Amino acid sequence: MATLKEAKCGQTVKVVKIHGEGAVKRRIMDMGITKNVEIYIRKVAPLGDPVEVTVRGYELSLRKADAEMVEVQ
Repeated sequence: MATLKEAKCGQTVKVVKIHGEGAVKRRIMDMGITKNVEIYIRKVAPLGDPVEVTVRGYELSLRKADAEMVEVQ
């Protein structure tokens, strides 16, 4: 499966699973990224870090390391 890190700019993806444990997983979920939510990839920085997304009606910037933990389809 693909991760949020691999998604291209302008694409809308759906979260399948969040990898990681403990506080890291909890922080990602607290940002509104949960299973079955749709995420629109707004911008990707030239070197790929950070990734700006729209989730649940607001803009969010994620580091590559965090985006890699989110499995999407």
